[in-house]
Amino acid sequence: MQLHHSKHHAAYVNNLNIAEEKYREALEKGDVTAQVALQPAIKFNGGGHINHSIFWTNLSPNGGGEPEGELLEAIKCDFGSFKNFKEKLTAVSVGVQGSGWGWLGFNKEQGRLQIAACSNQDPLQGTTGLIPLLGIDVWEHAYYLQYKNVRPDYLKAIWNVISWENVTARYMAGKK
Repeated sequence: MQLHHSKHHAAYVNNLNIAEEKYREALEKGDVTAQVALQPAIKFNGGGHINHSIFWTNLSPNGGGEPEGELLEAIKCDFGSFKNFKEKLTAVSVGVQGSGWGWLGFNKEQGRLQIAACSNQDPLQGTTGLIPLLGIDVWEHAYYLQYKNVRPDYLKAIWNVISWENVTARYMAGKK
């Protein structure tokens, strides 16, 4: 994870800063063509930064187990059980073709939890409107050193480091 953070996440931040500076210059010049051309780089690198920032807060060497309180009750209400939720999020995450993310999000409009997948570095809230609670990075850079190309093994292990306290805090903040 140290390499993941120091190389991959750092690259998204650096590239976002470069794209934002070019975008500011294009705004100052009134160059709409350049502004439009820079939007994919901003979306990709900005999404990479947003997604990874959430990812890191949801991991802990002391993680694992199940959430408690309101989040656990919401999971049971929306998915039947924690086991069903875990199986569904794992299946969605395994099923991402290529690179992307598996997500637990909160649909504020409907007042319920939802599972979603996003391709590449598309940010959950910006592309679906769901408030991101738990993101699982399924880009190979998240697991290739330890798990080679065996995504299911990585997904089985990730549940042992989920910091449910932080996921719960995001849930409670999203409900407000």
